[in-house]
Amino acid sequence: MKITVGNKEFFKGIGAIPYEGKGSDNPLSFKYYDARKKVGKKTMEEHLRFAIAHWHSFCGTGGDPFGLPTKIFPWLVNADPIQRAKDKMDAAFEFITKIGAPFYCFHDYDIVDEAPTLAQSEKRLETIVAYAKQKQKASGVKLLWGTANLFSNPRYMNGAATNPDFNVVCHAASQVKNAIDATVELGGSNYVFWGGREGYLSLLNTNMKRELDHLARFLHMAKDYGRKIGFKGCFLIEPKPMEPSKHQYDFDSATVISFLRQYDLMEDFKLNLEVNHATLAHHTFQHELQVAVDAGVLGSMDANRGDYQNGWDTDQFPNNVYELTEALLVILESGGFKTGGVNFDAKTRRNSTDLADIFHAHIGGMDTFARALLATDAILEDGEYLEARKQRYASFDSGKGRQFEQGKLSMVELRELAHKNGEPEQISGRQEYFENILSRFV
Repeated sequence: MKITVGNKEFFKGIGAIPYEGKGSDNPLSFKYYDARKKVGKKTMEEHLRFAIAHWHSFCGTGGDPFGLPTKIFPWLVNADPIQRAKDKMDAAFEFITKIGAPFYCFHDYDIVDEAPTLAQSEKRLETIVAYAKQKQKASGVKLLWGTANLFSNPRYMNGAATNPDFNVVCHAASQVKNAIDATVELGGSNYVFWGGREGYLSLLNTNMKRELDHLARFLHMAKDYGRKIGFKGCFLIEPKPMEPSKHQYDFDSATVISFLRQYDLMEDFKLNLEVNHATLAHHTFQHELQVAVDAGVLGSMDANRGDYQNGWDTDQFPNNVYELTEALLVILESGGFKTGGVNFDAKTRRNSTDLADIFHAHIGGMDTFARALLATDAILEDGEYLEARKQRYASFDSGKGRQFEQGKLSMVELRELAHKNGEPEQISGRQEYFENILSRFV
């Protein structure tokens, strides 16, 4: 990967972030993430497929519902929207190449501001996509996925594809078409749908069945269009239970999978799972991953964490090695990422106002994943964890238990076996033992 700097270097004094090992006291170095280090049959880079989020890292200026922005980014000061977008793209590729991530992700209006009219917005997007294509070619950085922002503009206050106003649905379709065009033009591996406003605040004024039918129709149209213009990647849906809507139709993995099956979308769609969204759904992230894996629809992930004392989406950078190890056990056992990867959908804190803080945040997140990857590989190679879990189900591996799994027994036969065998022996789940196996490697 070649470091790319535009006409202006935004992160002055910071070069390519090196791997120096855990003995290093250099805060601008990796202690665990060594991109070329082999872990099993893949390098760390190939396992983790890190991507940088354009929105949080280069658009998120620290504003919140209680206060004004705290970060004055030098790439956002130009008054001309096209030059401002190019400056932002320069800053993004400078950062991405210096941190050494192979991918990035964006929403349409992250990379260039929305214009007063749809036609002007389309022209702006075409211009900045052409610029991004040059940046990709010069650096070797690739697009993991693109998407359209169908939630920020007031027109989407009642939803986008599920809006009760057909005119809004048309506008949303235009945006999605343009964003798919951009993703294809930039060689993106995936296209994501996040339905932040696809839901309801009250059922009193909502025809939920009709809205879900419209959403399915919309997704089929988007999929058909993408395939028609040559998109061979994966379409992804990102579950989230609430916020900003009271109830969002993409509530969690199980809900989305049920929706995909009901509307015949399983062949083309997989899931993009976010850690903090799992928390809001009152699930662990590893649960959400396992549900997706078991259905064959794990596509990609957004890496972050929530605050256990807060009930909203705080999007903090990951720092819990133990929890990530549990998650990577699910991912690696399933064969790992194919077209997806680990996108840092996380933002520096409101009071982290130095440009270097963006580096510190990503270095910490990447090192945390690297530590978890090393632990996960060691656990799987050791085999004790896998064997202990397998033994819990040993009664189904032969005899009558095996016949049950094969569908060869009836309810009457199960009853007869219950009478014959008597009260089952109590068998421990050995929860603490399993936890201690992980602790031995983390």
